Amino acid sequence: MSKTHLISTANQLPRAWASTIVGQAAGSNVKVLRMDGAAYPDESHDFDEALLVLDGCMRLDLQGQVTEVNAGEVFIVPAGVPHAVAPGSHGTLVIIDR
Repeated sequence: MSKTHLISTANQLPRAWASTIVGQAAGSNVKVLRMDGAAYPDESHDFDEALLVLDGCMRLDLQGQVTEVNAGEVFIVPAGVPHAVAPGSHGTLVIIDR
């Protein structure tokens, strides 16, 4: 068993948008990263992905439609759905995926 301070871990990463795996649970990776206002390119996965904003705001772009995900909110992106992060996203993001 271990405890991790996610915001501190994200702030210590060498660059924004470079996630690190902080652990695994129920067969999923738990990752953390720092958002810095820059956009992140379109991607899709063959698995559902949970995007949990710890602080700040993520501007999630789903096929041209931008949805703001604020601190304390989670967005589940279904498998196969292309998604990107629009400019202006900032703060700490937790990603739960395979």
